[in-house]
Amino acid sequence: MSQPLVSVIMPVYNTASYLKEAIESILDQTFGDFEYIIINDGSSDHSDDVVRSFNDTRIKYVSNQGNKGLVYTLNRGLDLATGQYIARMDGDDISLPDRFQLQLSYLQQHPLVDVLATRVKLINENGAALADWADESKMISAADIFSFLPVNNCLAHPSIMAKSSVMKSFRYREDQKESEDYDLWLRLAAAGKQIHKLEQSLVKHRIRPSSFTRNRQQNVFRKLSDTKSRFAIAEIRRGNINPFVIKTLGYAGVDRVKAFFKSMKPQS
Repeated sequence: MSQPLVSVIMPVYNTASYLKEAIESILDQTFGDFEYIIINDGSSDHSDDVVRSFNDTRIKYVSNQGNKGLVYTLNRGLDLATGQYIARMDGDDISLPDRFQLQLSYLQQHPLVDVLATRVKLINENGAALADWADESKMISAADIFSFLPVNNCLAHPSIMAKSSVMKSFRYREDQKESEDYDLWLRLAAAGKQIHKLEQSLVKHRIRPSSFTRNRQQNVFRKLSDTKSRFAIAEIRRGNINPFVIKTLGYAGVDRVKAFFKSMKPQS
């Protein structure tokens, strides 16, 4: 196969129950010039069987030697990618058929944009609709995204399509596990990279009881503070002291105070 325009990176870890639908949603895209890099991160269920049941030359299937974690797996995907653009996908999500076509069209019409997310619809483990992710649904414009990122994440990681050169340059940081995507958006914004979002909901993003999105709720402020502090300190050490970095560090302090008062409340 000649060099594809898009490289799709999808880590897989014990999502066999949802994997067939996830893979089909990518293979059925109206835009088809892509390579589909599926990386099995040491799954103990039958995810391997599900992936191997597909016969499509666009699929590049590799397996880690054991469970290496999401950050390692994402960076391995970046190393394997050959396309001009990187698209993300998760093994339990569903991309709508015109997702890639719409994202690619926007990026080609706006060459200064580095990362393009889409709106998402949240679904549960059974595929039933959940309430909107409030911050994600409100922060649509590039200006709103830039202004809000120091406060909290508002981008759905598996919805993005981005310039491959940018993704390969910034990569994911091992010291930001469980928040590797938020840290990446912060670093991109601090470096002046352009992050946009389509108003259409083009990904069904599955929230499961075991997912980080649900498990983090008890300590959300402490986790936010830690993520922002690590980001800001690293930027300051690099000499990148700008208003965005300072604003993020300030909100890290606010989150630390919130975490303290939350810890003082009786647990129900």
